[in-house]
Amino acid sequence: MASVDQRISFITLAVADIDATRRFYVEGLGWTPELDVPGEVIMIRTGQQLLLSLWERSHFETEVGAVMSGPGIAPLTIAHNVATPEEVDAVLATARSAGSPHVEDAVQRDWGGYTGYFADPDGFRWEIAFNPDPRLSAVVLANP
Repeated sequence: MASVDQRISFITLAVADIDATRRFYVEGLGWTPELDVPGEVIMIRTGQQLLLSLWERSHFETEVGAVMSGPGIAPLTIAHNVATPEEVDAVLATARSAGSPHVEDAVQRDWGGYTGYFADPDGFRWEIAFNPDPRLSAVVLANP
């Protein structure tokens, strides 16, 4: 039996208001879209072979199916690792100034790292992390 390549090409998030999402990611965080189709989708390169696809919810549901919704936080996080604890604080400050509806200040974790969280306009949680484990240093990129 053949194996599947161990990689992820896209992470797609269904969003309620694509314009608010654009303001947050593009104007607030300063990210540059690879593709921006007004009213439908924004795709942002976030790694060498990885795109974050922010898809307006109705378009997402047409292709994929109904989105589950309800109270609470989506059971996933998206991690953005940086090289220093100071960078963690700086990213969280940028998210706060971009209008994040939730920012959890970073703290020293029992496992040795330093992490905090912010939410985008749809409540998706981003973990901003400094992880001192040298085995994970390859995930910290200066630029995608």
